[in-house]
Amino acid sequence: MSNTKLDEINYWSEVKLDIIKKYAQAYSVIINSKPEIKKHLYIDGFSGAGLHISKQTGEYILGSPLNALNINPAFDEFHFIDLNSGKAGLLRDATKKQNNIYIYEADCNKILIEKVFPRARWSDFHRALCLLDPYGLHLDWQVMQTAGQMRSIEIFLNFPVMDMNRNVLWGNPDKVKPEQLTRMDLFWGDRTWKDAAYSEEQGLFEEIKVRKHIGAVITVFRKRLVEVAGFKYVPEPIPMRNNSGAIMYYLFFASPNKTGAKIVKDIYDKYRDKGVN
Repeated sequence: MSNTKLDEINYWSEVKLDIIKKYAQAYSVIINSKPEIKKHLYIDGFSGAGLHISKQTGEYILGSPLNALNINPAFDEFHFIDLNSGKAGLLRDATKKQNNIYIYEADCNKILIEKVFPRARWSDFHRALCLLDPYGLHLDWQVMQTAGQMRSIEIFLNFPVMDMNRNVLWGNPDKVKPEQLTRMDLFWGDRTWKDAAYSEEQGLFEEIKVRKHIGAVITVFRKRLVEVAGFKYVPEPIPMRNNSGAIMYYLFFASPNKTGAKIVKDIYDKYRDKGVN
């Protein structure tokens, strides 16, 4: 475990962590003001080791799990999931003094639906804030849809544009490998993403598929989170860009609550005004 290397993160990842920390603080305050709510959970489907290294400064940066543990008023339960046993082990070592922390070395697509989300049922007066921050197309649509239909869970979601552009959303979709199509299908929930990503235009001899701007894909996915997954409120996501201006991913927020969506929109707008995206 001591040989496990901490992830080095760029400034846009630090911005994302700051956004989530700000909202988690506001969320916990609001939930704690509601006497009818018996328990609220913080969930991280791709938790990592809980600690990162800044590529900008070389300093240690608290990850989502450790940021969440510092929120006051505190969440009642914490559920951290990571496939990497070394990272899960480091996180376990850093949090072993608390008995309301659950750490899973497993695939979050299975664990969230089978073990974690059932602890946040609406009928039990439980609520949850869930971060879904995969490195790429490693998340199944079933997780997002289950969260939306439960009406008790709010999510932050990394929409992995970089992985999509590199492996799926090519100029010629017929050349994409079948296994990459399957990954995209699992993330999107079906193959309707092709309709969102491509239009048919008349070529010299026949109709050809022409790739649309990524903004068209984002618009359809945002609508899908509402109409298919069942979230009531999905603010316009914030794009995270690298030093060259390329979009690395979009950070989505989806919620059953109008208040949560308004708070996140305000947070997003502040960062847009700063030009960090």
